[in-house]
Amino acid sequence: MLVLLPPSEGKAASGHGAPLKLESLALPGLTEARAAVLDELVELCAADEEKARTVLGLSEGLRGEIAKNTELRTAGARPAGEIYTGVLYDALGLATLDAAARERAGRSLLVFSGLWGAVRVTDAIPSYRCSMGVKLPGLGALGAHWRGAMAGVLPEAAGEGLVLDLRSSAYATAWKPKGEVAARTATVRVLHAPTRKVVSHFNKATKGRIVRALLEAGAEPAGPAELTEALRDLGYVVEDGGKAGALDVLVDEIH
Repeated sequence: MLVLLPPSEGKAASGHGAPLKLESLALPGLTEARAAVLDELVELCAADEEKARTVLGLSEGLRGEIAKNTELRTAGARPAGEIYTGVLYDALGLATLDAAARERAGRSLLVFSGLWGAVRVTDAIPSYRCSMGVKLPGLGALGAHWRGAMAGVLPEAAGEGLVLDLRSSAYATAWKPKGEVAARTATVRVLHAPTRKVVSHFNKATKGRIVRALLEAGAEPAGPAELTEALRDLGYVVEDGGKAGALDVLVDEIH
């Protein structure tokens, strides 16, 4: 099973250990594309703070994120699973998984990123600010930048089991499963059962809890049908989402 996750807007501080080593990150086929984004992002933020703020779409209150980006090559790195925070990652609770589930998380979880393309939760990275929706002056739209490199790397990373795609739409632009991989790809929409409406906060929290439950159970579904069975076994109410690979998970309580 490969689970595709969005990053979080908010991130924990960089670590105090060794700095980033691009060549040590998983999916080495993305190294060249990562270096190109890293080089331009650092140069942009070091050269013109106001231009960088505009390009990155940052409010005045987030101006400090620009300085953080100038130090990406020297800041201490820590596992991506510790860098990413927010509702989904709080519900996922990587730090409190048992050893077997943490090992499965390291194999199964792939976090998409405007800067790194995609990383394993065990990859050591510094804290940064660069969403997939950014359009850098030199490289252009990051979604388009990543598509070429991802096309050659992600099908192999997908292995032979389920691909559970929980990315937001902006991050889905970087790679779209095709062919045989698409046939075993599932997406999940979380609905408030009484209203059948999506509510952003508990949508993210429920997705985090779903991933945690699958990791703890050691589930290895082969495709969307097996995922439906696994989630029902875990106590979730699951319905057909109306298109290939789409599942609706119904939740009574908003929390």
